[in-house]
Amino acid sequence: MALVSGADTKSLIETGVRRFLEEVPALQNLKLVIGLELRGRGDVPLYRVEMPGPKVTKDGAADARVRLVVPRANFNELAAEGGIRDWHRAFELGHAKAEGSPEILKLIANVVERQEERSRTRKARH
Repeated sequence: MALVSGADTKSLIETGVRRFLEEVPALQNLKLVIGLELRGRGDVPLYRVEMPGPKVTKDGAADARVRLVVPRANFNELAAEGGIRDWHRAFELGHAKAEGSPEILKLIANVVERQEERSRTRKARH
């Protein structure tokens, strides 16, 4: 996969967040600061993602309530083309990790799970 510049990375993060929120609209108004670590070969850029928005800056996000750690290659693919199911699988396989406030992590997991159930129900009815 080709290297992505800093400006392109910021745009890719914004795209990934928007795509995720389109699939899970119940999280669109959640006020949250997320720290995002994109692990690459010896390089670990840190981004601060402020919600709602998203407002993305290259920063250590000391005020983050949740921190996501994702290998760069996996993130590029998930942000560009991944849906809820792909993100879920990345967490199950350990390709993505979330740390932080247990209450917030549980809230997000529950909202995503309910959205997945609604999506399955809609597909079953059609």
